[in-house]
Amino acid sequence: MTRIRMDLFTSLDGYTPADQTAEDPMGADWGRLTEAYAATRTFRKNVFGDTSGEGTTGVDERYAAAFTDGVGAEIMGAAMFGLHSFPDDPDWKGWWGDTPPFGTPVYVLTHTAPRPSIPMDGGTTFHFRNAAIADVLAEATNAAGGQDVRVGGGYRTARDFLRAGLVDDLHLMVAPIFLGKGHRLWDELAGIEATHTVTSEVAESGTIHVTLSRA
Repeated sequence: MTRIRMDLFTSLDGYTPADQTAEDPMGADWGRLTEAYAATRTFRKNVFGDTSGEGTTGVDERYAAAFTDGVGAEIMGAAMFGLHSFPDDPDWKGWWGDTPPFGTPVYVLTHTAPRPSIPMDGGTTFHFRNAAIADVLAEATNAAGGQDVRVGGGYRTARDFLRAGLVDDLHLMVAPIFLGKGHRLWDELAGIEATHTVTSEVAESGTIHVTLSRA
């Protein structure tokens, strides 16, 4: 049965960066939030093609390895793809080079005229949809072929799916830092613990892995 999954990074005080630019697409503090995840063996292999086996193991690696396991389709916002940073560039194909790390159909939410689909190396095809999130989710679920659908960022996309109650499994990686600024993920989202079972685990890096799962 297809489940809707989401993985998010946040600081101890509940922030994610709000200062994205074309030169720094994830924000100035993104590296601090994701330092432990980016150091894992799985991340180094999937994103950088590092087959040396180097990288951290342990709790962070276990969650990193599960990140793509069983995912058959992805949904992301226009900002995560980079449409806001390159709105007039018809050749823009995202931040990930010729071989994005998804390996599935990826549905990019946009409020502008949809672009033609972009097939990439490694099995990723970007599709652009100007439609209600429930409609895009239905299309992604069908494309996933019984596997799960993962909802990526950015911040507004994540909050839209959470507020609509569409997320079955939320994995929250809480970095042991305080940002003091940025987007607050949890405003107006009170009560999710009433519908989801909450567990937590602290990694060797100090990252707190919080998992919320709906039965």
